[in-house]
Amino acid sequence: MGTISLNKDVASFITSKQGLRIGSRQVETDGSIEVINPSNGKVLTEVARAGKTEVDLAVEAASRAFETGPWRTMGPDARSKVLWRFAELIEERADIFGQLDALDNGKPVNVARDVDAMWSARHIRYFAGWPDKIEGATIPVNIPDRLNYTLIEPVGVCGLITPWNYPLLMAAWKLAPALAAGNTVILKPSEETPLSALYLADLALEAGLPEGVLNVVPGLGAEAGAALAAHTRIAKIGFTGSTRTGRQIVVASKGNLKKVSLELGGKAANIIFADADLEKAIPGAFWANFGNNGQSCTAGCRLYVHSSIHDQVVSGLTEIADGLQVGPGFDDPPNDLGPVISERQMNMILGYVDGGRSDGAAVLTGGKRDTSEGWFIRPTIVADVTDDMKLARDEIFGPVISVLKFDDEEDVLKRANDTDYGLAAGLWSQDVTRVRRMAGRLQAGTIWVNCWGETDAASPFGGMKQSGYGREMGREAIALYSQTKSVWVA
Repeated sequence: MGTISLNKDVASFITSKQGLRIGSRQVETDGSIEVINPSNGKVLTEVARAGKTEVDLAVEAASRAFETGPWRTMGPDARSKVLWRFAELIEERADIFGQLDALDNGKPVNVARDVDAMWSARHIRYFAGWPDKIEGATIPVNIPDRLNYTLIEPVGVCGLITPWNYPLLMAAWKLAPALAAGNTVILKPSEETPLSALYLADLALEAGLPEGVLNVVPGLGAEAGAALAAHTRIAKIGFTGSTRTGRQIVVASKGNLKKVSLELGGKAANIIFADADLEKAIPGAFWANFGNNGQSCTAGCRLYVHSSIHDQVVSGLTEIADGLQVGPGFDDPPNDLGPVISERQMNMILGYVDGGRSDGAAVLTGGKRDTSEGWFIRPTIVADVTDDMKLARDEIFGPVISVLKFDDEEDVLKRANDTDYGLAAGLWSQDVTRVRRMAGRLQAGTIWVNCWGETDAASPFGGMKQSGYGREMGREAIALYSQTKSVWVA
């Protein structure tokens, strides 16, 4: 097996310490963040580390750009053209973005390039079509000789905090509607994976985004993230990450009662009924959990299987798992799965597996570190899991699937909904009546039927219960970054 050659632009990018992107310039800081390559555990590069002082500078730049710059007042056609060009540039540099995300996240470079980068471009292109469709209304009020109409306006400076599992794609999900609505943005990427966000800021200027409209401030959550959440000149926070951090953001935002949208954790139930097409359901259920190495808030990690087909499903899952190649993101030909994000995450995941063994669960395959270099875990399938085990209750965020038996539809529905989370759920069945009944009663923001993981920029996405509130994508995402003004005219 060989290694993919490093793109010369990527090599140049990582050989020097990258500064923050504030306004149209790089800003150096006293502190720095070491970016670790999870495929070998070695320091890849360093980037500047933002704290409260640097966040204040970014807020000043974004506020100035919103209040006096051209972006908010630019005609919708002109704003659309900039966003369209932004999407084109991402597509043109997909190889660069793919390599940057493969280096600091670890995912296979072909996935980072062909999925994450290309879907990011597609997402921004969709929202490039929105600026001339953000419309108010004329309202037929009951007061004589009065005209009432509404204006839909941007909220102002938006703080966007994104996670490490999809570094570029999650940034695109938030940036696109925020910019389309006319806001200015401060983006804080995860300290684990800041590289693609910094490169994205450079590309935005090249696309024609005015100075100060997009600022990028890598930093620790307790420093830069907390400063953004509490800042009284920030009008809106959009956050994707853990439920625990989401609660902290809500508390910090109370100072100026800023708008907040949260896409948080999950513990998705995936249900295979006895009448399912197993040729599709078995690989579908496998990749529902192991896609992105299980590091996804929508991972179908609680797999409920009807007892009559349990052994057949478990055997099929194990066969797929044992046939996968796990290794670095730059291997050629590419591996099926890369490493998990960090040594701490690897140890936490393996701790859950060990705890499951102690609780009486059966680890059928995987459950151990794979190679002594880097943070690799073999895909892990655990049977004989019960609903009260931590394996079935806690979000593990790694390549581990828990298989649970069921016999009765009403019982499995109750068990599937018995969780603090409500981001996604799914079922596999050929009974149309059952599908409609279950889809209406499963408590999750997205329900997948005989498939898993499909998203589209036009379709809303978000959670119920402690998986957050607000909906990304589609017209509802525009609403997240807009506010309505009512005008009365005598």
